[in-house]
Amino acid sequence: MAEKKHFSFSFKLAEFILIGLLIISGVFLTFSSGRFVLDFKKIGFTAVSTVEKGVHYVVDGCVSTVNAVKELHQLKKEYHSLLEKLENYEKMQRSNTEIRKENERLREQLGFATYMEEKNIPAQIIARDLDSAYSYITIDKGSVDGIKKNMPVVAFQNGNQGLIGKIVQVGAFTSQIIPIYNIDSIISARIQNTRDLGLVNGKGSDSIPLSMQYIQKRIFDQLSIGDIVVTSGENGNYMRDIPIGSISKITVLDYNSSLSIDLTPIIDFSRLETVIVVNQKELNDRKMQE
Repeated sequence: MAEKKHFSFSFKLAEFILIGLLIISGVFLTFSSGRFVLDFKKIGFTAVSTVEKGVHYVVDGCVSTVNAVKELHQLKKEYHSLLEKLENYEKMQRSNTEIRKENERLREQLGFATYMEEKNIPAQIIARDLDSAYSYITIDKGSVDGIKKNMPVVAFQNGNQGLIGKIVQVGAFTSQIIPIYNIDSIISARIQNTRDLGLVNGKGSDSIPLSMQYIQKRIFDQLSIGDIVVTSGENGNYMRDIPIGSISKITVLDYNSSLSIDLTPIIDFSRLETVIVVNQKELNDRKMQE
């Protein structure tokens, strides 16, 4: 029987060394051929320029951010400055509007005062007591301006003349008025269209209607809501036919022969700012010249 033969490959150390040297020589020959020669100068330039470019972008970004922050801060300052100017402009507009309205009111009062027959003194309200039934109004004119006790006080509002009250206390530079709504105020008055005589008194507040008494029931059918009540001119306390208020309610009382009448004052006291104090004993200078 024939024996099988076994083939085996084996390399000695010298052969490995030879193969290694051949590979190393091939590599060096390859690099020395110029196709894969490493240019360290170029590599260095590329690396440095890349870093410089990155630094440039970073620095440029930082500068842009700082500039943007500065611009934003400047815009905020300009924005607040414009807001302040706008606010000042609006205040100026409101002030001009108020001044125009005040001038209109003063012209209205001055025109009324000029054409009154009696000598008169325009005055400004500087204080008022609204919490008491015995409230008073204080004005900025006194004895040095010719004001005396018991002088009647009127006003001109929205084209309407109306009674305010009378002077009850006089100082050198200020005076006090007892208004028609004061609970102690009693005025001799007439219904304008019927000429019936009665008394008008206050109830302690300008928000509560005035009361008129002693008007007989027999004229009930002759009265209407809105009829005007005026001063009678009797007793010398007030000039004649100065409007006091308009009838707002008429009540018939079974136990009384007189009607109970409520009046709404002609003048809106809550908006009253200027008044005219009247000297009934002297004529207006303009009327004297005429």
